[in-house]
Amino acid sequence: MSSDGTDVRVDYTRVFTQAIDRLHAEGRYRVFIDILRNKGMFPNARCFAGHNGPKPITVWCSNDYLAMGQHPKVIEAMEEALHDVGAGSGGTRNIGGNTHYHIDLEHELADLHGKESALLFTSGYVSNEATLSTLAKILPGCVIFSDELNHASMIAGIRNSGCEKRIFRHNDLAHLEELLAAEDPSVPKLIAFESVYSMEADIAPIAAICDLADKYNALTYLDEVHAVGMYGARGGGISEQEGVADRLTIIEGTLGKAFGVMGGYIAADQTIVDVIRSYAPGFIFTTSLSPVLVAGVLASVRHLKSSSVEREGQQASATLLKTMLDDAGLPVMMGDTHIVPIMVGDPVKAKRISDILLAEYGVYVQPINYPTVPRGSERLRFTPGPSHTPVMMRELTDALVEIWSRLELRKAA
Repeated sequence: MSSDGTDVRVDYTRVFTQAIDRLHAEGRYRVFIDILRNKGMFPNARCFAGHNGPKPITVWCSNDYLAMGQHPKVIEAMEEALHDVGAGSGGTRNIGGNTHYHIDLEHELADLHGKESALLFTSGYVSNEATLSTLAKILPGCVIFSDELNHASMIAGIRNSGCEKRIFRHNDLAHLEELLAAEDPSVPKLIAFESVYSMEADIAPIAAICDLADKYNALTYLDEVHAVGMYGARGGGISEQEGVADRLTIIEGTLGKAFGVMGGYIAADQTIVDVIRSYAPGFIFTTSLSPVLVAGVLASVRHLKSSSVEREGQQASATLLKTMLDDAGLPVMMGDTHIVPIMVGDPVKAKRISDILLAEYGVYVQPINYPTVPRGSERLRFTPGPSHTPVMMRELTDALVEIWSRLELRKAA
């Protein structure tokens, strides 16, 4: 009570309810669909949401881009590890959680990128946040130059570092050089960017950014999470495909997308990796990945180093789907990557399309809304893989054409 008898206590429930109500009003409340994948039959799955028993669906938005989470070698390796060492890791890497599986995988990842060393994290988000925040703290007065479309985990790492940052327009080399040139030459600099931008389906000019880094004495940090496993002769990403991996200071990747399991990592020279290992709280104080997961990733990485069948199948699927959608007059965002976004431009409509696809056509794709993408650029994001057939693509295209007509949505110009 206040001095005049008025009840001034905070109504916590009301505050939390209003926060959720705002998301509903803006059409961007997130619904997590209740599904189970069918082992060995991806992209087929079962949906349990709003049905009397599971309903068969086709998954079109998985980041398990190459279906390696279903690969017999991966499953067998995980089963063997489970029966060999048990389920959990036992603790942090420093206290009980460092296993031979972890050491082997780090060697394989360093080799994948042609680097001296690598370091495992529990997720790609953690590897970005922990590495970027730690690096900038170690470098006195560091300024980070960040592409405006960098992932939230990179933004969090830069913010948590407490350092100065400069945001350059997406893939705009002239703007990046303008910002670099304006900085004190004696100040440590780090350029942070991605290879494949998963919402735009475009690729960074890596070699040209490395040229600017050389010119202005800057370190480079490349996020390859949407490219590792899928590009390059051995799956080293766009940097391998373009022959520039050796020019990059740090390459960061994920183990939960093309490699099909879970985790994140960085690859760099031994000293930088040792610094992150020794100083990053996000590494030091986190229980390490289960050996079962690491064993699965290890099998996946080794397989994709020698097999291009999955990569070739994925690229063929992406090309075919883009062609079908474009020929149908749908507003597909054409690009050079495996990601196939369709622009909607409205969060409510994007959710409505997603709901109709699932309920009436058995097609599962999540709407992508703010803050993942800017307001007004809401979209559907399809990730065709080597197991998506031409028949599935034709059915998807026909469904989208019908929905676009039903909802009177704008087609491509």
